[in-house]
Amino acid sequence: MNKYRIKIIGKNPRFFLKKLILNKIDLYDIREKDNNIYLTVTEKDYKKILKIKTSYKVKIVNNYGILKIKYLIGKYKYILISLFFMMIVIITLSNMVFQIEVVHQKEEIRELILNDLEEFGLKKYHFKISYKEKEEIKENILNKEREKIEWLEIKNIGTKYIINVEERKIDHTKESDKPRDIISKKDAMILELNVEQGEIVRKKYDYVRKGEVIVSGTIMNKEREVAKVKSSATIMGEVWYKVEVELPKVYHEEIRTNKTYKSLTFKIINNRTSIFKSKNNKSYDIEDKVIFKNRLLPIGLYLETKHELKIINKKYNLGNCEEEAIKIATSKLEKKIPLNSSILSKKVLKKTLKNSTILVEIFFKVKEDITDYKEISSELKEGDDSEGNN
Repeated sequence: MNKYRIKIIGKNPRFFLKKLILNKIDLYDIREKDNNIYLTVTEKDYKKILKIKTSYKVKIVNNYGILKIKYLIGKYKYILISLFFMMIVIITLSNMVFQIEVVHQKEEIRELILNDLEEFGLKKYHFKISYKEKEEIKENILNKEREKIEWLEIKNIGTKYIINVEERKIDHTKESDKPRDIISKKDAMILELNVEQGEIVRKKYDYVRKGEVIVSGTIMNKEREVAKVKSSATIMGEVWYKVEVELPKVYHEEIRTNKTYKSLTFKIINNRTSIFKSKNNKSYDIEDKVIFKNRLLPIGLYLETKHELKIINKKYNLGNCEEEAIKIATSKLEKKIPLNSSILSKKVLKKTLKNSTILVEIFFKVKEDITDYKEISSELKEGDDSEGNN
């Protein structure tokens, strides 16, 4: 309740106090000091007192409730306005990016990543990005630089982004002319042998272990070595993978429809106000085109393109989770296997309930290049060369 603490000043303030009581004014915490009377009244009763005060002076010495807040705001309004603007500046600056550091020893890799970050929306002296935007930028760079970048991580510390990057290792060493065997890069079943040179020691549909010789660089005549050559072949094999997927029991998905709407939007920090609002309450995926943007203050005017979204909410259980799990597992595997590989088959091995999620294990058969090389000594066994020349 709004109340005033007032001071009654006059020759006989007790007489005025009796008059207030006769007028049925509620009085609280009455005290007398230095021939003055102090008391507390409500805002409504204070207005009544002002009408009947006669020659007595009524002075406000304190306020309570909303009145106190109004008083303090009025008294310190310039300080509060200054603090408010200081807070806006601090919040604005703390949400901006002032430094981007790419951690890698090669300057060309650092320059490459910095250019890609700017292209996909992470720039100095702009506002920080959300977790979703960060993950999208990461995926975009990895897809764009798939031949150059193996791994990428984006970390935000204060107003600084640190990007750790691992370069994809490509063997540029000049191919040796020394004799060699063709060996299997992985455990696999041989599907295709395209041999240009060398002696075939394993045939189609044979199972081979990693490192096992498929095409030998040692040429035999019966049981005698007659030459050492540089084997040349491409071996395609069936390789096996197990991929585990974790699905939530409650699944949420957003799909764009063909309906779009355009709107002018004013943005302050992360608050958006549309000038022309859509007439329904559906969900949208928003793309902004900058019309005006202040580089120092968090304000801007944008042309929004709103893509209407179809919201899909699903509940998964052990009976209906396979299709989605296979879809996710396939996507994960395709990022892992070589570019020229192809998935031959997929099969769910195991489904397990774990708290609020379902763990699904999927088995894949993949056709991929299993060709690898192993150098061998160029020297024939003692006596073999002379016998071969006679």
